[in-house]
Amino acid sequence: MARLESCWILTDGKAGDEVQCIGVAEALEVPFELRQVRPKPPFSWLMPHGPIDPRERPSAQDSPIAPPFPDLAIASGRRAIAYLRHIKNASGGKTFTVCLKDPRTGSKAADLIWVPDHDALRGPNVLTSATAPHRYSPTLLQQLRETPYPELDTLGPPRIAVLVGGDSRHHTFSQDDCGRLAAGLEALATDHSASLMITTSRRTPTALAERLARLAEAGDHFFWHGTGENPLGAILAKADGIVATADSTNMIGEAASTGKPIHVFHPTGGHKKIERFLASLNTLGIIHPFPGPLKTTTYEPQNPTPMIADAIRTAMTADRAGALAT
Repeated sequence: MARLESCWILTDGKAGDEVQCIGVAEALEVPFELRQVRPKPPFSWLMPHGPIDPRERPSAQDSPIAPPFPDLAIASGRRAIAYLRHIKNASGGKTFTVCLKDPRTGSKAADLIWVPDHDALRGPNVLTSATAPHRYSPTLLQQLRETPYPELDTLGPPRIAVLVGGDSRHHTFSQDDCGRLAAGLEALATDHSASLMITTSRRTPTALAERLARLAEAGDHFFWHGTGENPLGAILAKADGIVATADSTNMIGEAASTGKPIHVFHPTGGHKKIERFLASLNTLGIIHPFPGPLKTTTYEPQNPTPMIADAIRTAMTADRAGALAT
């Protein structure tokens, strides 16, 4: 088994990319550093193909990839891919590289690549799973479930986590969409006496966020206003059911770590990859339509993170054995 003493997490700072990498690093139990790349035009226009921005080369002042190079580098996001390749070369091949999500440059972009099942990339070094890696292991969820959080613990059952995304490249929350979502949640609170635990994102339309905040204030509900530590983990751990919007596969994948039914709201738009992702979860009995009846059925919690961590250990052991033999 390969011994890991250092790890870099390489992204351009997007929270969704970063949290997947952190989940894998935590599963490996390796100390890690967050390294953010910020290539400027015209180099950013060339990503993921590269080259890297010379202002961020390893020898540059305040370079995000300044040596000593780590045993392992985990990257996600198209701006990080060229830097991942650069680290592999600059380290003399000693840094083992992992890419989470399709690098869009083929299977040779890293030593090991993970992509979701609904992506097309395949190869001998490519892993796939229905949902993405995340931090919500059964142990962490149990800890969060047992940790007091007064604003959530005082809510009556059933407690429903409400995970609201927003406008994206493929989805738009129209005025009608916002009205349907809010009305569905209001009916859930009224007809099922549900307590709502609501989180929104930076992409959530302002009018929708304001309406959901008013809904929470008018009843026995919780609304996170974006200040202080993000309570998402506690919300997932303490939920009896979940409502999530279809614009974020990450968000739905994290929710699937709970084994609790997920009710998916579809705003305007869509994408074939997301539709394939949702179809696979539907087949597994994980997701249900929203608005719609509140389900109580459970399923095997989805957590591919340990599988990815084990694959990295195995591949690194083989890589090091091969290096010693040459």
